[in-house]
Amino acid sequence: MPGSNHTDLTRLRIALTVFFALDGFIFAGWVVRIPAIKEQTGASASALGLALLGVSAGAVITMMLTGRLCRRYGSHAVTVVCGILLSLSVALPPLTHSAVALGAVLLVFGAAYGGINVAFNSAAVDLVAALRRPIMPSFHAAFSLGGMLGAGLGGLVAGHLSPTRHLLGLTFIGLGVTAVAGRSLLRRQPPKPPEPAGDPGQNGPRRLDARRRGLVAVFGLIALCTAYGEGAMADWGALHLEQDLGASAGAAALGYSCFALAMTLGRLTGTTLLERLGRTRTVIAGGTTAALGMLAGSLAPSLWAALIGFAVTGLGLANLFPVAVERAGTLAGPSGVATASTLGYGGMLLGPPAIGFMADWFSLPTALTSVALLAAVAALIGLVLSFPGGPPPDPIRKAGRRGSPARTSRGKPE
Repeated sequence: MPGSNHTDLTRLRIALTVFFALDGFIFAGWVVRIPAIKEQTGASASALGLALLGVSAGAVITMMLTGRLCRRYGSHAVTVVCGILLSLSVALPPLTHSAVALGAVLLVFGAAYGGINVAFNSAAVDLVAALRRPIMPSFHAAFSLGGMLGAGLGGLVAGHLSPTRHLLGLTFIGLGVTAVAGRSLLRRQPPKPPEPAGDPGQNGPRRLDARRRGLVAVFGLIALCTAYGEGAMADWGALHLEQDLGASAGAAALGYSCFALAMTLGRLTGTTLLERLGRTRTVIAGGTTAALGMLAGSLAPSLWAALIGFAVTGLGLANLFPVAVERAGTLAGPSGVATASTLGYGGMLLGPPAIGFMADWFSLPTALTSVALLAAVAALIGLVLSFPGGPPPDPIRKAGRRGSPARTSRGKPE
């Protein structure tokens, strides 16, 4: 790879990493103020769940549209526009005083959130293919790190700043970061992936047969199970600690910080994990770990035990979504990313109201055990996929071989 091209790809990777981190930072800043905004609106648990549905509904509605916009205008331009919209819309929730109004503004926030997720994941898939390394977890590590910092900052200012001032501050931070990182991103065209070995002259998106479409749907189901858990931790984790375990607002915000930190650590080591274990074993181990961690976190009798459970859950879920999105994108380009993301955030669409209603019918701790159930489903999918052809070769890794072969950091095909 020529030196100038390598430098260009490195700068592109940095710019994309910044956008992933910004997305996590803004989203976490919003979620740690949910208890205060619930009190402000006077919403019940079920009403809040329906209002929170706006985030996921807005995301799911725009995701397939964003895939088409990325093909027409480029994933870099769409990322920058959605970054601006996300930064502006995060200031809206504190201005509402009813569950209905809250749901309406969260629809706008969710549309920006869903759009930027499809756009920068599509850009990241292109870069992964160009570099021929499984670096997708590193981008999602930046999202988790941003989430940890956003939640930590939210915990620090929760007792000193109103939600209005806090989230307006996030707007200014977001616009400033988007201006700087967006300039770098817009200067660079998405890299063209190398031609697949043994298949010269193949251009454009691959044709999807029934098997490939089925695999994209399977990856989307894994993403759904993961996003359900992430959404539950974001929307209900702090409330569980505050309401059921008597934690203060600052200590409750610490719950999402522990979860985000564990996800960050898991994703920072994700490339090494994928190279050593393969995608199937990573999915099985991750889903099992998350299921056990969430059972502990939701049913723990003390704050510290719950925090440990949340951290274990984050560690288990860390690499499931990156694996799902990368494989779907490898198979079908931006359309695959959009499909897997739509199914994935369908989990977030289902999660808030489902947990809210279950909390009203039973209790919030019982409702949160549904996260453990879906994490176990993700592990079971990996387990089932590992058997048809025998344990080796890894069928999830094999899914991308008919396109450009994935390579490890040593340059050897997986």
